[in-house]
Amino acid sequence: MKFILSAFLTLVCFGFLSATADQPNVIVIMTDDQGYGDLSITGNEIVETPHMDRLGKEGAWLKQFYVSPVCTPTRAHLMTGRWGFRTRAIDTFLGRATMEPEEVTLAEVLSDAGYATGIFGKWHLGDYYPTRAIDQGFDEAVIHQGGGLRQPSNPPEGERYHDPILFHNGEPKRYEGFCTDIYFDEAADWIEKTAKEDKPFFVYLATNAPHGPFDEPPHRDLLEEYLEKIPGDNEKKRQTLAHFYSMIKNVDDNMGRLQATLERLDLDKETIVIFLTDNGPAGGGSAGPFRGAKASVFNGGIRTVCFLRWPGKIEAGSQVPFTSAHLDLMPTILDFCGVDKPKEVSFDGRSLRPLIGEVGVSKVQGGWEDRHLFLQWHRGNEPDRYHSFAAIGPQGRWKLLNNSNRGDHKLKGEPKFELYDLKKDIGEKNNIAADHPQIVANLKAEYDKWFDDVCSTRSPNFGMPPMVIGADQQPTTVLTPQDKRVESQDEKGWDTAGFWPVDIAKTGPYTIHVRLRAETAKATNVSLKLKVGDSEWTKDLIVPRGVDAMPIGDITFPSKGIGKFTANSDGAPVYQVTIK
Repeated sequence: MKFILSAFLTLVCFGFLSATADQPNVIVIMTDDQGYGDLSITGNEIVETPHMDRLGKEGAWLKQFYVSPVCTPTRAHLMTGRWGFRTRAIDTFLGRATMEPEEVTLAEVLSDAGYATGIFGKWHLGDYYPTRAIDQGFDEAVIHQGGGLRQPSNPPEGERYHDPILFHNGEPKRYEGFCTDIYFDEAADWIEKTAKEDKPFFVYLATNAPHGPFDEPPHRDLLEEYLEKIPGDNEKKRQTLAHFYSMIKNVDDNMGRLQATLERLDLDKETIVIFLTDNGPAGGGSAGPFRGAKASVFNGGIRTVCFLRWPGKIEAGSQVPFTSAHLDLMPTILDFCGVDKPKEVSFDGRSLRPLIGEVGVSKVQGGWEDRHLFLQWHRGNEPDRYHSFAAIGPQGRWKLLNNSNRGDHKLKGEPKFELYDLKKDIGEKNNIAADHPQIVANLKAEYDKWFDDVCSTRSPNFGMPPMVIGADQQPTTVLTPQDKRVESQDEKGWDTAGFWPVDIAKTGPYTIHVRLRAETAKATNVSLKLKVGDSEWTKDLIVPRGVDAMPIGDITFPSKGIGKFTANSDGAPVYQVTIK
């Protein structure tokens, strides 16, 4: 249905484009694991971020902006304008970070409206057809797979921040340089090429920096300077933080270079630039005045900066005091671009344009505060009521939460509700739930309505879309722990036993290549199994000492259809299974 809708919108937009040749370009820049307090403009005295700060000073600053506690849900909200629980992308790995392909993305809508669309950096919403960025509206993609470069979704020989293997429009390619530099260089080159075609463009520039690991800093020359400013006696933590800030400085430098490119191409006044971070800080970064960090439902995990700059259109230094969130960005961008949302799409977010100071345009003075925001995240295959959640009331004053152990699949015991008055207690230090039982009851009731609504979209099956084996659009499929489903609540990270949901589009013939997670001192027995309906295919092989197995060819599966694929070993865990 989505593809029929896309074709229809494309036909409609042909006549529309000629009348709106002044549609703005849009660049969305989002960093990974950078905290609210990790910018100069929010008070950081260690790292200097003049180019990030410039967006806040010369544009609009959304002063009460919320995101999800971790990266994948934030990306799903941003790309769809819908609550993440509706999209299947509810966690970061083990088959829970793949967005339902029928969701309509910001890139698809803008593409249908005549925009060229490019993504550079981190997608983290699906690595296989039809869930990849290039299947979801992006014309150009230079990205890593999974949640980061040093994760098993990527080719092991390219798992590094310097000289990585990235995927250009679905094909692996070795690049030279530091990953963030590559993303910005590729984006700038693509912008210059696109500008010559006289088309508006949308760039989604999502860096994996400053996400760890922290042993490949881009600015080694600045580490000593940072270390002199970082207090404490724990040398390991100080080194980690110095590396973390070197990556932020590198992003900021690149933002300055990108801005210079826009000015050189005379595109600065035709381009909206949006900057945000995907969740609270990791790596010892700063949440500023807030409590908590990444993965937390305290404000340190979910409050971040969001700046929008459009010279001559958005008032410099304007501020939006109302609560807003990641799911508002898609409606806001479409509003500024003069692009209607598809009628079949239902947004949960709302356009912030009436609240943002525009040159010569009056702002909305009231009415926006009459809504609630809900943020929730924990491990597991499906959402669990009251588990690690926050409910923020109208005007952003009252906040109800349950700070349960987010590593558990299910809430253990009764929820322990905490209530905070954010107008008086921005650091969430004084739990006043016992003093305001009616406010607790009201927020709890609103949360219950929201939870029932958003979960009904995918319930009872929050499972990932199956991985298509043998698709013409992706002839080679790599099964990795990123997409491996687990049913046990006793997770052991990437190495947890599980299965891959698959859709066999062709029975073969295939060549299969098995790679183990680590070198082995002796040969390892590996058992492969595919079950589709009543048919079953099995293959036992011996992986010789070392990382790789010899490829096995001329494999034909017994039938097409939806099934489960497993790969188990008696030694080192299976790292990747490539089916070609």
